[in-house]
Amino acid sequence: MKAERLLSILLLLQNHGRLSSRQLAERLEVSERTVHRDMEALSAAGIPIYAERGSAGGWCLAEGFRTNLTGMTGEEIRALHLAAPLAQLGDLGMRGAFDAAFQKLVAASPTAVRRDAEHVRERLHIDGAGWHQSDEEVPLLTIIQDAVWAGRKLAMTYQREDALVDRVVEPLGLVAKRSVWYLVAQVEGDIRTYRISRLMHAQQLDETFIRPADFDLASFWDTSTAQFKANLPAYPAAVRFHEKLLPRLQQERYIKLIHTAPAENGWLLAQVQFHTLESACELALGYGAQMEIIEPLELRQRMIAEIASLHTLYASEPS
Repeated sequence: MKAERLLSILLLLQNHGRLSSRQLAERLEVSERTVHRDMEALSAAGIPIYAERGSAGGWCLAEGFRTNLTGMTGEEIRALHLAAPLAQLGDLGMRGAFDAAFQKLVAASPTAVRRDAEHVRERLHIDGAGWHQSDEEVPLLTIIQDAVWAGRKLAMTYQREDALVDRVVEPLGLVAKRSVWYLVAQVEGDIRTYRISRLMHAQQLDETFIRPADFDLASFWDTSTAQFKANLPAYPAAVRFHEKLLPRLQQERYIKLIHTAPAENGWLLAQVQFHTLESACELALGYGAQMEIIEPLELRQRMIAEIASLHTLYASEPS
């Protein structure tokens, strides 16, 4: 385990140039004291590693030093193959480059590893898209991608719900959630997220910008996603439903089961959270006679009114 960790430290420093003890400890899931002991071990083994002090300091390898200990295990190659986000790479125009790089990696591997990787490829395919695949078009993605890579400001026109808005932003990164692309950008000191399919116009400017030193795209996305979920509207209700619905309700994105208890004759009572009154009524109607709204009264009355309208509609001959 220690040998693997020392190799990981070498590769991390070789790829990133400089990392602090805290950053290394987080990536390797060890304590900072362990990192310091590992640095002493590397130094004792003749690796030219040193520490730079200061707020922007960290551990570095001597300039020009490169390690050739980059051999990958069969498990690592299989994981790389299975993790390939091929649809998103295609959007970025990088599918061919990834395929070529992966084939070079496999070709440089031992024969047993090559056979193993091919064995997995033939038997396992991961499709990251949902059944309700988005048909969003992102013709401006290439322009935005170029601005992100070059670190140049971007002038764009964004379609909000009520109006078109012109912005000059500092593009920090791209995020693909399933097949939907987002731009994360800094605007007047604030970091915001834009759905790329809603961009009407985009133009890369000649002006560059200074990227925030402490910005981490993955951490920002995780935090903003959690905040978005926490800020979603909540509409509490009590319902009665047949027990055979339980697996479906546990997977339902827009109904949160808070508490369930057995009722009688195969029925369950539950405290749930919908998002709004309107969505609660729409979802409950979709489950037909297998779900009954107990409370609140306004939702139950809304259900009664909708059911009466349906009865009127279907009681007459179709026009």
